[in-house]
Amino acid sequence: MDFIYPEIMIPRSISAELQESAREYPVVTLHGPRQSGKTTLVRMIFPDKPYFSLEDPDIRMAAEEDPRGFLARMEDGGILDEIQRLPILLSYIQGIVDEKNRPGMFVLTGSHQPRLQEAISQTLAGRTAILTLFPFSLEELRNYPKEWNPYDLIVRGFFPRVHEQGLKAGRFYSGYLQTYVERDVRAMIQLKDLNLFQQFLKLIAGRVGQTVNYTSLSNDVGVSGTTIKNWISVLKASYVLYELPPYFENIRKRVVKSPKIYFTDIGLIAYLLGIETPEQAERDPLRGGLYENLVIMEILKVLTNRGQRPDLHFYRDAQGIEVDLIVNEDRTLYPIEIKSAKTFTPGIAKGIERFKSLLPDRVGNGTVFYDGDRDFDFKGNRVRNPLRVEDPYGVITGG
Repeated sequence: MDFIYPEIMIPRSISAELQESAREYPVVTLHGPRQSGKTTLVRMIFPDKPYFSLEDPDIRMAAEEDPRGFLARMEDGGILDEIQRLPILLSYIQGIVDEKNRPGMFVLTGSHQPRLQEAISQTLAGRTAILTLFPFSLEELRNYPKEWNPYDLIVRGFFPRVHEQGLKAGRFYSGYLQTYVERDVRAMIQLKDLNLFQQFLKLIAGRVGQTVNYTSLSNDVGVSGTTIKNWISVLKASYVLYELPPYFENIRKRVVKSPKIYFTDIGLIAYLLGIETPEQAERDPLRGGLYENLVIMEILKVLTNRGQRPDLHFYRDAQGIEVDLIVNEDRTLYPIEIKSAKTFTPGIAKGIERFKSLLPDRVGNGTVFYDGDRDFDFKGNRVRNPLRVEDPYGVITGG
């Protein structure tokens, strides 16, 4: 059953960071995946600022033909949505903010990270705060009067419209995928065969939480390894994929150096895998990887919503020592195991204990996130259900 609560406008956890940034910088840039709620958020936080969407061809044409005249309509600044559609405006914005030297003038949003970051690095360096907005977090979803279980969330995902408008998840992700492929991928690469790309997406979904093997993907899809790398790069750039790098600093053992791949929204994986119900998700052979994806993205969202730059890794070596996630906080490494099991067994924490022995002076207490009902400590490691704690990151760092 789909739930809809149209009277509830979910407050976004990044709001305080967004407001504080606007008090310190003349420009605030908010980027993130399409449909993550960027436009709704900036218009809610800055209701008095004039708003212009550069997705609108008429507005984009007017701004392109006369950028000075267009920006002159915003005497005290304004909101420019999807700024990557017309990056030439950034040079003119630079001149305005340098002349007026006032905080909180312009709020920019964008969906294509490389284009936006490249343009900003050339024109707005030191003049803008840069924030990232992902779809809803668990903290934000708790504003709805419903108890979620992980398999509900795996199917429904976290995109705001699915929850706010009670949309059928499969229909939403079908449209999202088609729109994304047509507008974003085609705009960034020369995509010759759409069917091959869609096949590639399904293969990536089926390998969630695994290290990237370009040769294997190349053979399975029937394109070159260079093409696979290019497609992954585009998907990362547009916030569809998240790449978790391996940790190997100061460790002499032979370690895996290929990254792991996750999706920024778990619902898209479920759609690509043909998972339509929570019951299917709970029985699926990829259940463990899906659960791991959900928890890792939750930790990433907590950090980005606070304006922090996440320093996240995983660890695996040739001796079989493996840790699903490592959080680097003030040079202390916090190892985390993520299991979809409802029962904790001592073997789950084995990787954490062995990792501690490698760097005893740098590794803090470990955490096991699992799907059980009991919260307790085991050999100094916290054992918790991530959906039942208010701050998973606080559990990890002891905050």
